[in-house]
Amino acid sequence: MNDLVALLGQVFGALLAPIPLLGGIATSWAEILGFVAGAGTVWLAARASVWNWPIGNVNSAFWLVLFLGNGLYADSVLQVVYLAMGFYGWWHWLRGGESATERPIGHAGRRELVLTGLAVLAGIAAWTAVLATFTNSTVPFADAATTVLSLAANWLLARKLIESWPVWIVGVNLPYIGLYLSKGLALTASLQVAYIVLSIWGWRTWRRIMAARGEAARVRATLEATPPAAATASAETGAA
Repeated sequence: MNDLVALLGQVFGALLAPIPLLGGIATSWAEILGFVAGAGTVWLAARASVWNWPIGNVNSAFWLVLFLGNGLYADSVLQVVYLAMGFYGWWHWLRGGESATERPIGHAGRRELVLTGLAVLAGIAAWTAVLATFTNSTVPFADAATTVLSLAANWLLARKLIESWPVWIVGVNLPYIGLYLSKGLALTASLQVAYIVLSIWGWRTWRRIMAARGEAARVRATLEATPPAAATASAETGAA
């Protein structure tokens, strides 16, 4: 057990060892690898690919190391929850549809949005109090707000609901830019800009997918409602 702890300590230290960049800015392997995995996760999610979930879990593992090393405790807890939600999202996208089939993109209902909003407000208040009381976090409210909003956005994404994208953009990525810059995590802050661009693209892509599916469903419904004789006559008229 002691050898395992020592090995983990060496890995943790290697991932957090400072790597100097131009302009006096320093980064680490945890930040670099998290940057790459994070960008890949959002790109895959924007394409509605289920592979965003396993890559997202790799991303969460690197972020966990990075945030623990920089005293962002709420974000560290968030990564552990992300790992669990990653497995749920992976399963739900593959088996969350009718008859355990692939889950289609959908809209959140009004009830789900209201409950999610109330949970976010309660979560921010509670988590801010915890951080301010029991940790040495220098930004308890900002850390708590981005943490809770990230959970809400990831929950909506795990359920494959298109409302996840505006929550990511406005509630998570924009505030994170300032938070990470205040902690000297310039590379991670710049990643949020890339996330915003990819999220806007993903939002538009999901809307196109939903529109195409809706059009296909309307055509199928029209064909099913048309009597065979009428359909044949219509086809013959068109051929003539």
